Amino acid sequence: MSRRHSTLTHVGGDTSLRPETDARRRCPRANPGALNLNPRPKTLDREILARILLVAPVLLFSLVAHEWAHAYAALKQGDPTAYQLGRLTFNPIKHIDPFMTIILPTLMLVQSGGTTALGGAKPCPVNPRNYKNYKRGDIIVSLAGVTMNALLGVACAMLIGLFGLLGQAVPGAASVLKVGQEMMYWGVQTNMLLVFFNLLPIPPLDGSHVVKHFLPPSLSIAYQRVGRYGFLILIALLYFGGPVLRFWLAPGSAIGNWLVRGVAPLILAMR
Repeated sequence: MSRRHSTLTHVGGDTSLRPETDARRRCPRANPGALNLNPRPKTLDREILARILLVAPVLLFSLVAHEWAHAYAALKQGDPTAYQLGRLTFNPIKHIDPFMTIILPTLMLVQSGGTTALGGAKPCPVNPRNYKNYKRGDIIVSLAGVTMNALLGVACAMLIGLFGLLGQAVPGAASVLKVGQEMMYWGVQTNMLLVFFNLLPIPPLDGSHVVKHFLPPSLSIAYQRVGRYGFLILIALLYFGGPVLRFWLAPGSAIGNWLVRGVAPLILAMR
């Protein structure tokens, strides 16, 4: 048995991503959805390319960490399937799906001007029959990925603060550390949005693997069958369900902004 854990990240151009901090006054921004710690690019194409280069590594690592967490949790619950297939690793090659991880997110980032990406990693192979306790194990494994993303979001916020301290102590390194801070800003926002997106109760997202355990058996089976159309539903939601999606993701944006506000005094200002 395997699961595809699709992920979504809005990476700019959305007011929900605007951090309400003093950093907005201290740091001029190239777009309304990001802390811009670098000079404004001369052309829109350069701006989009720069944003993609900042977001792509963050998104890739977040996907890999998400899948690693599923594999680790499955092993702890008694299922060694992912471990035996070499998926308990942070090596991105083991998790990359050429289309879902590279081609689709890249096309969507370019098409949207660097503001939206939908992507996923290879399905994480699990066999729930191996779990010591099927229901508890399935819920734990399902929530392991979003738990990892939440921890990564907090870690990225802490790194923004650390880079700020280093930039103040070593002024010559400030220009490089400002780029690191912007990348970590996207790390905060991306991972917090991934948490709530993956909790959408749409099969085969992680949230659906929790919801199914609280439904009557017959309804649970019918509910899981929706997974055959899950990707199409996600695409439709992305393009036509804006208000619903924004409402669902709003807590993720709010938490991300709250984390950024906590380290705002350490964001390196333009010089």
